Amino acid sequence: MKMFMLKSFILAALMFISVLTGMELANNGIHKMKGYDDPNFQNAVSINENEKDLNATFLGKNISSHDIEAKKKKLEEINAYNFFSSMGKKMSEGLSSASGKLIRQITE
Repeated sequence: MKMFMLKSFILAALMFISVLTGMELANNGIHKMKGYDDPNFQNAVSINENEKDLNATFLGKNISSHDIEAKKKKLEEINAYNFFSSMGKKMSEGLSSASGKLIRQITE
């Protein structure tokens, strides 16, 4: 069992290092493909926090906390109905009540 755990840990560490190396190689490849070092090269996501607002940039589009609040209000107004979410809630309530009844019957 100890050898299995040791092998699993070594394999997981090797995979983690491989992922990090791959990300670095991809980043270097992007810079080489571009041909020059651009100081305006943007990250995919950047977050700027001020005293008043929280601003984020996602793929070059500016998103502020006011935009997020407006979208949240719009979703609340729509009252979107998610069939799978409601079915999941009903199933969990049913299973909880059934397991509670079963436990009460066993303990009595």
